[in-house]
Amino acid sequence: MANESAELLKLMKDNGCDILDLKFTDLPGSWQHFSVPISEVGDSLVNDGVGFDGSSIRGFQSIDKSDMLIVPDAHTAKVDPFFKGTVTCIADIKDPVSGENYTRDPRNVAKKAEAYLKSTGIGDDSFWGPEVEFFIFDSVRFGYESNHGFHEVNSDEGIWNSGSEYMLDGETLNKGNRPRYKGGYFPVSPVDTAQDLRSEMVRCLVNNFGMRIEAQHHEVGTGGQAEIDMRFGPLLQIADNVMIYKYAVRNVAKQHGKVVTFMPKPLFNDNGTGMHVHQSIWKNGEPLFAGNEYAGLSQMALNYIGGLIKHGKALMALAAPTTNSYRRLTPGFEAPTILALSARNRSAACRIPMYFNDPGAKRVEFRSADPTCNPYLTFAAMLMAGL
Repeated sequence: MANESAELLKLMKDNGCDILDLKFTDLPGSWQHFSVPISEVGDSLVNDGVGFDGSSIRGFQSIDKSDMLIVPDAHTAKVDPFFKGTVTCIADIKDPVSGENYTRDPRNVAKKAEAYLKSTGIGDDSFWGPEVEFFIFDSVRFGYESNHGFHEVNSDEGIWNSGSEYMLDGETLNKGNRPRYKGGYFPVSPVDTAQDLRSEMVRCLVNNFGMRIEAQHHEVGTGGQAEIDMRFGPLLQIADNVMIYKYAVRNVAKQHGKVVTFMPKPLFNDNGTGMHVHQSIWKNGEPLFAGNEYAGLSQMALNYIGGLIKHGKALMALAAPTTNSYRRLTPGFEAPTILALSARNRSAACRIPMYFNDPGAKRVEFRSADPTCNPYLTFAAMLMAGL
């Protein structure tokens, strides 16, 4: 632990940082944080953590057992590009009485799922590749009063604004360059107006947070729907990356006066936002899902998918946790509506991508999840269901 605290201090000093920001995930899947000055960063912080009120965090402790500890994982530390002189670090939660990792810490659940896979002897590693989609809106407003409630999202790109005389900022501009209804998938400029913004998000993820990004593009929906695809990796690492992804994408958008939402269905009668989760199991460096059965799968892969289907309804409590999630899961919008297995068919909850013949690329895609889920709990639950 002494080495970890020394490395953390070195990172801060080398980059002129004097604030350490600790981030952890609550039970529903949102990041929470608090910051400590560099004077408090040392062996005690890394070994023992910092105390906080667990009863004020959703899904954690009751008020009579509220004392909890936040312990930084120094290996996750990065210079935060959004705040001056700040290093950001993902943290774990511990119980100060038992000294053990907190059972309701989503990150701890993910670690236990990885350990369980190894203990079974079925495989050594599981690999995960989520496709996280989102909308970029130019303005958002909402109100909740005693006698009414409303929300409104808006975008210059939105097809509903094609007939308006002015842009949202009051300028009079040509409205011809915009995606038509369901015409947002892969258009080039000038129709794709968010290319530079998405590329800036990619640079932030790659250069500031060390993530591997495979591609970015406009998605089908009007109103700024987008997708940035991260490279697959081990369960805990990718769950961490999903949280980093949301944080970075939202803050880059904020710098440009825009708002990103991961809400599954923010627009009526248009495509929703999903988080398709690609997954596979490996052992001794070899993929276990490739074979000679249906869609080029192994019998193990079919058994794994059988578990996903058997427990599919229960999985949805974690993978699609909001009421808005089910507005997305309707026919006509490329969303999964059938709890079944299929090669290529995007209506099936479990789809087998057929792009490549490489055994290492053989995987199952669980399409029913969306980005409002807690990635640590969702990935762990899928792994348990498959096993």
